[in-house]
Amino acid sequence: MYGEALFIQAFIYLGAAVVSVPIAKRLGLGSVLGYLLAGMILGPFGLHLIGAEGQDVMHFAEFGVVMMLFLIGLELEPQLLWRLRKSILGLGGLQVGLTAFVGMVGFTVFGMQWQFALTISLSLALSSTALILQTLNEKGISRTDAGQSAFAVLLFQDIAVIPMLALLPLMATLPEIVSTGGHQSHTWVEGLPALLKTAVVLLSITVIILAGRYLMRPVFRFIARARLREIFTAAALLLVIGIALTMTKLGLSPALGTFLAGVVLANSEYRHELEGNIEPFKGLLLGVFFIAVGASLDFKLILEDPAHIFGLVGLLIVTKMVILFSLGKIFKMGLDHNLIYTFALAQGGEFAFVLASFAVQTGVLPVAIGSKMVAVVAVSMALTPLLMLLNEKLILPRFGTLEHEGEEADAITEKNPVIIAGFGNFGSSLGRLLHANNVGTTVLEYDFDHVETLRKLG
Repeated sequence: MYGEALFIQAFIYLGAAVVSVPIAKRLGLGSVLGYLLAGMILGPFGLHLIGAEGQDVMHFAEFGVVMMLFLIGLELEPQLLWRLRKSILGLGGLQVGLTAFVGMVGFTVFGMQWQFALTISLSLALSSTALILQTLNEKGISRTDAGQSAFAVLLFQDIAVIPMLALLPLMATLPEIVSTGGHQSHTWVEGLPALLKTAVVLLSITVIILAGRYLMRPVFRFIARARLREIFTAAALLLVIGIALTMTKLGLSPALGTFLAGVVLANSEYRHELEGNIEPFKGLLLGVFFIAVGASLDFKLILEDPAHIFGLVGLLIVTKMVILFSLGKIFKMGLDHNLIYTFALAQGGEFAFVLASFAVQTGVLPVAIGSKMVAVVAVSMALTPLLMLLNEKLILPRFGTLEHEGEEADAITEKNPVIIAGFGNFGSSLGRLLHANNVGTTVLEYDFDHVETLRKLG
């Protein structure tokens, strides 16, 4: 029966994606909103086709976020990441710090215990990496100033989750909730002194960087010589899953680890092959993740006090918008890009679910407050595609730049004037001729022996 139930669930999720996304795209709503609406309709408060197992599905589908950050890393050369350091540390750090500070002050003024206030404020300072990057990519603005600024903030937020998880147990004031069912995961660094734990984490990150730079190239070369696409796909998935498991066992974010590995492999000639093999899995898992988010909306809790929940959602969105827009002005962003970046990041994120669950389990937050926080974050995520649509259709045409700006050229890193597609007999003769005359060439070739020969020739 378990196998049959698994197939039924797979059929429901895939059917929801196939039906909802084309309709949402036809209506100009975007695929993310289509997935979210499908989850709401199929969930426990709709047709009840997705029940309590939706939480387990969400944990599985969160791996789509991990894959997405690996692919983002593949597109980012270390030089570009260095160039974004001011946005990552400055814009991202200020956004998280200011949002958490304003939230904590506000909650404390209304009489909330400071541990509760700080935990909630830190969680709500985060935005949805999966939701925003997917939407920006669909709209073709991920490489604009707005897209790069949003990515820098999201990257800092993903990194900031690690110290947040370390900080939460120190603020526990309630009894810890011990899980009696399921498998409890333990990390490799549990029980180690803080200094040794830090050393192990840094050593592991160093190993990932060195392995990506020096070990993976000969490994991929060996696998590629088998000329079986499914084996290369298996190797790509093995790499991502292996790094994710390693980072989880170290008590770190698997998304951060795979992003780092992607950056290290960004200069590899196997980059495009890795992207092509992982992209379909990433897209499907993200779709399932968004459906699970839609299904997790606790309409019962919302309907018990809708004014309170939607008031908190509105307060969250407005507060983050004010902070984001102000930071955009400080960092001298253009009005159009500032509006796009502000509307994109003004929601809660999927890591808030993780922090809320962890805070409840470790006795930092009561169950009632944790559930309410999850409901507020989920509603804000569901409203984000509508907010971006509002900005795109109503606000930008009225208040944005009125003059027509030409389409921004694609970013091309290659500087060579000639592309040789295929390095067979003719291609090699042409390449030697051009090389002898000091004409730079970029070679596209699927034969890995030829690729290796070309590398030896410089």
